[in-house]
Amino acid sequence: MTSSDPAPRGPLHSSLWAVQILLAFSFLAAGGMKATQPLDALAAMGMTFVPRLPGELVRFIGACEVLGGIGLIAPAASRIAPRLTGLAAAGLALVMALAVVEHARNGEYPQIIVNVVLGGLSVFVAWGRLVKVPIAPRQ
Repeated sequence: MTSSDPAPRGPLHSSLWAVQILLAFSFLAAGGMKATQPLDALAAMGMTFVPRLPGELVRFIGACEVLGGIGLIAPAASRIAPRLTGLAAAGLALVMALAVVEHARNGEYPQIIVNVVLGGLSVFVAWGRLVKVPIAPRQ
């Protein structure tokens, strides 16, 4: 990649974009629900952690997921501070790691699978955009 290239090309770059979009939709949907829906409705949907956590924490987690979902796309697509995409992915990986701990403490092992998959994909995006195939900022 030369300094005039706006963005890297190749299969890894394309794969990262595909995963970024998938993760963004997932986190925007899940986070949007946590941030806006009534807490008893979230619990009824099978979010077993909701009754155990303070409502404010559930809302905070939702807001973090929404902001992370936006961060997976907006900085890279606009090429304005594109490094933020990798940092958003790292932050979402941390959220998923904490979710794994919460579910494991309560013996909710089936829920851990989703957290591990989303967390692993987030780590892939963080590595890809921070280390292997960063997107050049706008000149």
